[in-house]
Order: sequence, then structure tokens, then C-alpha cells
Amino acid sequence: MFGKLAIGVFTGVLAFAAPPTCEELVSLTMQDISITSAARDTAGGICRVKAIARPVADSEIHVEVWLPPAATWNGKLLGTGNGGYSGSMSLPTMESAVKTGYAAVGSDTGHPGGDLKFGIGHPEKIADWGYRAIHVMTEVAKLTVRNYYGRFPGKAYFTGCSTGGQQALTEAQRYPADYDGIIAGDPGNNRVRLNAGFLWSWLETHEGVTEILTAAKLQMLNRAVVNSCDANDGVKDGIIDDPRRCKFDPATLLCKAGSDANDAACLTASQVSAVRKVYDGARNPRTKEQVFPGWIRGSETGWGGYFVGHAEPARTDFWRYWVFGDPKWDPASFDFDKDMAWSDSKMAAVVANDADLSAFRRNNGKLLMYHGFADPVVPPEDGIGYYEAAEKVMKAGGDIRGFFRLFMVPSMGHCNGGPGPSTFDTLAALDAWVTRGTAPDSLLASHSTAGKVDRTRPLCPYPAVAKWNGTGSTDEAGNFSCVNPPR
Repeated sequence: MFGKLAIGVFTGVLAFAAPPTCEELVSLTMQDISITSAARDTAGGICRVKAIARPVADSEIHVEVWLPPAATWNGKLLGTGNGGYSGSMSLPTMESAVKTGYAAVGSDTGHPGGDLKFGIGHPEKIADWGYRAIHVMTEVAKLTVRNYYGRFPGKAYFTGCSTGGQQALTEAQRYPADYDGIIAGDPGNNRVRLNAGFLWSWLETHEGVTEILTAAKLQMLNRAVVNSCDANDGVKDGIIDDPRRCKFDPATLLCKAGSDANDAACLTASQVSAVRKVYDGARNPRTKEQVFPGWIRGSETGWGGYFVGHAEPARTDFWRYWVFGDPKWDPASFDFDKDMAWSDSKMAAVVANDADLSAFRRNNGKLLMYHGFADPVVPPEDGIGYYEAAEKVMKAGGDIRGFFRLFMVPSMGHCNGGPGPSTFDTLAALDAWVTRGTAPDSLLASHSTAGKVDRTRPLCPYPAVAKWNGTGSTDEAGNFSCVNPPR
């Protein structure tokens, strides 16, 4: 059931004389699946089905399928992604989906909690987390939908951000027939290199365990970056439109001779050097080849979440438990020359870097990807790098914008937030693209303060950017147009 087997040829379900009630779904039989409960939510009439999938001997993937009443079902399914290494389902996304008529499904990716110890000695559980669980939950959902409503979903979509964005790209690459449309937000698909980037940035901002760059100076650093580059796009609005064009030099903040090293208004020489190395990103010390992009100018306030102000690098357990199998592994021992390629090979199950999306395109799939341009978790240049790699690999088949569009979100952090407009409806845009062939030429994004919208701006399909027309408020999207920047 869980390999290349098409769901349409699987018949291991009960045949009911009439559509079953919610509670009767507990009697469904599916290969390698146990239905543990099926009950209706009295508040909204939602039928919630819980199942456990065991596609291989060491798997235990918990799945929930939420089914709105038949009268309100829109005939479609929405698969939902996860965050980090957590087994927590995106319940708010599922709840929103069923309220708008979708059947929804989520999974724990094969483990509870977010502790990476679940993978110690369990490579199949790592594979479940890396790629298999989302495919399995999708098949479970489609079969459950068929039995409850009497037909398969007419369209199936997937949405996720961060790890959910990685899951989205994994589906497009490994299981191109699972979904008609996919939304991939700020994807952590380059997982091994991303964790190497965290490691590099921590090592370059510490001398042993002693901090060089402190969390106390990040706000000051970010203000200086924004002040330097805000007006690059011709509008001074607290937003860096494209931080790749920002050439801010941290040396402009160098403390004067005799200054207190703890002065919050300046950087010491060692701090200037550390900031530059974070911006530059990880490199092979022997070949000087880029290992992973640096954290972009404008993302500084988020560095405290992963490598500044921490006793050790973020995701150290990934290396200790999954890569090297040594709970005492020392981050300083990592060799960016010798260890990188070996780690890539060993952990291929948790990476989604395949730029050849030909099968997904042949299946008439649509892929909508977005990335915050101030993302402090997954550097936006890595997301752009994946899109451009796909563009290069698939150029023989024509313009990839016919099925794949990337939207960069100025000044947005990881998946949401930031001073710029960062609230936008990707699902409606994807549905229009799939069902009506209306490709998204822009997305309307908004920013709110105290619950009131105070700024709107169009998001443009990469490489286009939103350009102010020169008249009218710069807080109104209607005064901007999407234009391609000079090559």
C-alpha cells in the first residue's frame, strides 16, 4: 500500500450498503492500518477519525482525519505539515480547513514529542519522519474520505511551513501523484546543510563556550542594517525589500578605542568579524566552497533563537544521535571538509533537494512556495537556490512558472511575522490555480496592528518585486506593481 501502489487499486476497505455513520468508520479495514476511534464533534459536526499506520515493522504513525458534514464538504482534501522535529499535528490548520469545507489530515510523523532520541537505533523511524509518514497519512485520508462520502476527494492539496515546507517539497519529489497542489513555506528541505549552518554560526560566534556576539547587541545591529538599507527600493518604510542588495558593513559599528566591550551601541572587532562570518555562511575551509548560505542582513533579531545566547549549537542532537551515534560528540570536532559529504550521504532520507520535478509537472501538479526575506531560521537564499536549481534543471520543458511559483516576502521572519505585510491566503490562490487555471500573478499581503490592518502590499512571483508607482500611500497595495528587476 505504501510504496508505488496507486490508491485506486487498493480495495482493502469495508463495503457499506449505505454511507457509514462517523462511528461506523471504526470498522474500516486497511492494510497495515488500525482505526482506533471515530467520533463526531458535537460542536461542529466534524467526524474525527484516528488511526495508527505500521507500513514497516518499526513504524507507528498516528494519523487523524477530520471530516466535515457531507452537506458542507467541498469535495477536497487538505494535508497538513508539522514543525521542527515535533510529532505535534497542526491542529489550528486542520480546524480552519474543515471550517471552510475541506476534509483535513495530519500525522505525528511516527513519533511523539520533539526529542530526536526517537531516531537512535531506529532508521525506519527517521525515514518515517523524513518522507514516509506524510505519504502514508495521505493514503489513509483518501481511503477514509472515500468510505465516508462515497467518493474520493476531487482535489487534494498539501500545506506546510518550515519542516512542513520540507514535507511539501518531499511530496512533490517522491510522491508526485499524492497532491494536485502543494504549498511549501520557508522549507527546511536542505536539512543536513541547514544544521551545518547552525553549527557553523555558533562556532563562529563563540570562542570555546564563551560568547563573542551577545544577544544584547542583536537589536542594535538589526536597527543599523534596516536604517542602512531600508530605502534601497525607493520607499522608506522599515522594510528591506531585497536584502541581497543590502551591503551594510558591520565595521561601521566598530567601537572606538577605549570603549567598554559591553557597550550596547557598538561592536568589538571580534564581534564585527563574527557577524561577517554569519552573513557569509559556512564554507569548506580547504576548497572555500560554500557549504550553506549565510543568515541574511535583516534577520539579526532572530539569531538568538538558534546560535546566539545558547550553550551549544541548535540541533546538536541531530549530529549526536542521528549522524555520529555518539551522545558525547563535541560540535567543535566537526570537519566541514571531510564530514560534510559523508553526512549528506548518511542522512539522505531527511533531505528534499531533488530539483527535477518533471513527474509532478506531468501529473499537472501546481507548487506554490513562499519564503520570508528576513527568515532567521532557514536562510532565504537557500529557498531561492532551490527554485533556481529547479528552473535550470527543467528549462527544457518550458517556463517552470507554469506550475511552480516562488513568492519572497520582504521583512517576514520564519513562516510569519515581521514589520512588513506577512498575512496572505496561499490556499485560495492554489485552489484557483488548480481548479480554474488562474496562476497567481501576485498575492495580497497585509500587516495588522492591534487587530487592524494598517498596511497592504502585493507579493510578486520571483524574480519580480513590488515597485511603488510613485503616487498614493505606500501602505496600500494598489499603489504598487510587480516588475522584474534589471538582470
